[in-house]
Amino acid sequence: MKILVCISHVPDTTSKINFSNGDSEFDTNGVQYVINPNDEFGLTRAIWFQEQQGANVTVVNVGGPDTEPTLRKALAIGANEAIRVNANPTDGFFVAKQLAEVIKNGGYDLVIAGKESLDYNGGMVPGMIAGILGSNFLNSCTSLTVDGNNVKAVREIDGGKETVSTTLPLIIGGQKGLVEEKDLRIPNMRGIMTARTKALTILEPVDAPINTKAVKFEKPAPKSAVKLVSADNLDELINLLHNEAKVI
Repeated sequence: MKILVCISHVPDTTSKINFSNGDSEFDTNGVQYVINPNDEFGLTRAIWFQEQQGANVTVVNVGGPDTEPTLRKALAIGANEAIRVNANPTDGFFVAKQLAEVIKNGGYDLVIAGKESLDYNGGMVPGMIAGILGSNFLNSCTSLTVDGNNVKAVREIDGGKETVSTTLPLIIGGQKGLVEEKDLRIPNMRGIMTARTKALTILEPVDAPINTKAVKFEKPAPKSAVKLVSADNLDELINLLHNEAKVI
């Protein structure tokens, strides 16, 4: 089984976020980047298939040379090889078009993407890839097993979970639950050294329209001060909730 894991290069959640050029661009100064958490769950599941079923695991990213450390980390975790499409991932459809081209040329059986990236939270790319290729697609997957060409998956839906049976080839949008957090892999020294010798192929992008662009970024408004009300002053609490917070 050939597995392709799509990797997004996203800011660590502990990074301080700022914007520049009139709040129209993300300021990358001092920002630490990591593998997108949803993608990391997918990568760990792919490595499980590698260890248990002999799958070959490739990771792919659309981005510039600055994303290569993130790909090397994925290789250190256990991926067999990596691909970087040399383009700025500014638009969901553009990214999906690049990844679809990689998938089409690579003959992958299973494509695991995160259901959304931590930075833009668009949640568009996995479904767009499936639409472009006409492939089977499952989103919000929290469990995945493969037996030959047969697949059983569990996905989150409003108010519960749904168990689905389908077949390969398949594209999924994965999330927390594909593996337990305790099972996420931390690269060891051997993995880091081995990653240096694994293939990292750089591809030039195919032509695709860029349909959207970021016009302006805005930080959430700072939280207002907390008002404490005595436990026996119910009238004051009701007054504040009604006239100030306007929630009742």
